[in-house]
Amino acid sequence: MTYVVTENCIRCKYTDCVDVCPVDCFREGPNMLVIAPDECIDCGLCVPECPADAIFAEDDVPPGQHDFMTLNAELTHAPGWRPIVRTVLPLPDADIWNGKAGKRALLERKWPG
Repeated sequence: MTYVVTENCIRCKYTDCVDVCPVDCFREGPNMLVIAPDECIDCGLCVPECPADAIFAEDDVPPGQHDFMTLNAELTHAPGWRPIVRTVLPLPDADIWNGKAGKRALLERKWPG
């Protein structure tokens, strides 16, 4: 089993979770983080650290969010999505976007430039 970053991370990208990860399984995209499922050791340390409540155990992913299991695996290997191992500032308007529904269309898969 692995942990999954879900929709609420989009346009927030809080990084509190990466500091506690013992295996550095997070990847950073332009406006979201994902977890590399083949590297996650299922420790769960990241879950309480996420201010957006966007991380779930694979078996506990909320209804309507199951596609994020595939998305995390896919984006782990996407060009430009690199490992992130320490906290950086969240996106400037993260607090405004935290908790808003319907953010899937706002996911940026490619880094600008």
